[in-house]
Amino acid sequence: MSHEGCSGSFANGKMVADKVRQMGFDQQYMPMPIEIICEHCNTAFEMDRFETQCPNCSMVYAVTPCHAFDSSNVKAAGIGY
Repeated sequence: MSHEGCSGSFANGKMVADKVRQMGFDQQYMPMPIEIICEHCNTAFEMDRFETQCPNCSMVYAVTPCHAFDSSNVKAAGIGY
């Protein structure tokens, strides 16, 4: 997988999670946490890292650093992914 920078687009959440992990950002804190609602269990929680799990059902969410300013860029990768 090449580094597309901020212009990269991803077909699904697993691709986003894989990219964030490849770049080594998965456990880094985001500049501004985002409040999201889990699409699997409807739990509201704060996403504070580029890869975060829902505290209720373990759905994994990921966002690239370039796109972390907008919650619409956060993608679900799967439970326990």
